[in-house]
Amino acid sequence: MTKQNLSESLFKSRFKHRETSTLVKSTRLQSITAGDNSIVGDRTLVGNSPRGGKRCERWYRMINWLAWIWRGINPIEIQEVLSRIAVTDAERSTDHLLDTVIGYRKGNWAFEWSQQAMHWQQEALHTEEAEKAGACWLKAATLYSIAAYPHLRGDELADQAIVLANKAYENAARFSDYELKKLEFHLEGGKSVTGLLHLPSHVQGPCPTILVCTSLDNVQSDCWRLFREYFSPLGFAMLTVDMPSVGYSAKFTLTQDTCALHQQVLQQLDTIPWIDHTRVGVFGFRFGANIAVRLAYLEPKLIKGIAVVGPIVHELLHDGKLQQKIPSMYIDVLASRLGIYHVDEERLRSELRCYSLKNQGLLGRRCSVPMFSVYWEDDIFSPRKDSKLIAMSSMEGSLRAIPATSVYSGFNKALHEISVWLKDKVV
Repeated sequence: MTKQNLSESLFKSRFKHRETSTLVKSTRLQSITAGDNSIVGDRTLVGNSPRGGKRCERWYRMINWLAWIWRGINPIEIQEVLSRIAVTDAERSTDHLLDTVIGYRKGNWAFEWSQQAMHWQQEALHTEEAEKAGACWLKAATLYSIAAYPHLRGDELADQAIVLANKAYENAARFSDYELKKLEFHLEGGKSVTGLLHLPSHVQGPCPTILVCTSLDNVQSDCWRLFREYFSPLGFAMLTVDMPSVGYSAKFTLTQDTCALHQQVLQQLDTIPWIDHTRVGVFGFRFGANIAVRLAYLEPKLIKGIAVVGPIVHELLHDGKLQQKIPSMYIDVLASRLGIYHVDEERLRSELRCYSLKNQGLLGRRCSVPMFSVYWEDDIFSPRKDSKLIAMSSMEGSLRAIPATSVYSGFNKALHEISVWLKDKVV
């Protein structure tokens, strides 16, 4: 079956799909910001944000301009898709929220982003240049991922978009200078999960490897630039595993033992011939940092170093006032990952406290694994206190701030520093 036919078979013109913003029922007033958003998938600037992000009540989703640009999407292209969504007069589940069009049709979030992805998919199929084909497939994968965003459980259109994102990502790898291997890890209870192992072309034999823990609203294909520009040049392989309830890990639910899935993967690395299991580091974005740091405490003998960006390990999970400041979409994402579909704020607040690594009795205790934490100044999702706590808890901890005035360039610079730091600790 061609990729075009696969797209057509998955996305049929139906209007009975539940609209994304209705999947999690909440008494919380819908609010969201758009415009001046930062580089990482689940970082949006609101209220007293570091760059004074403009508050706007017209979008359910957090519009992550810089994150999508960083993943290779042209800002003009982003604007065009958002404009198509905004101008439609189709029925919406919430009239004042532009991205809540019901059904797979013009103006619907999944429809418009998937249409854009299909454009690049067709470009890839018709070009004879291998390098160009790979770039087009990569754009298609990224756009399909955005079509599925924020990856709430039960979102049928998102599930279909992720199937296409994964197919496009595999096709992109076929035209690249690195090797992509799909690995199946067998877990407790007879379940299994798929991870993607990216192998640099210039390294012979088993590679030192970085296990990447993504944020709550990312999938594995979103990490491509991390490998190509930061890890691969230093000789690292990169292994990605989806967050529970997302992508290849869709059948799992996030529990208070946040690293349970990744821990079982980590314990099996000695069975993978392409990985040097004696030289493994872990990298975590946002809530993925919660997983990474927890792994450092539970599996210190298997990990040489932990590096995290914008970690969510205590403050946001513990502080109810801080939770009030973040967009409703992110509350829905948290609830969805935990398997909660009718959100009572008090119940959710109580549940989230149990996910704090400090409340679990881990962070604050001395850890033998070196840890490097990077944070943005004035970040409501990840205050400096979280990164400081991580650095102070490690016997060899490091701390770095990204200035609010240079979010994009500061992020790239921090990633370079992290990759060099990981090479020193892991290799």
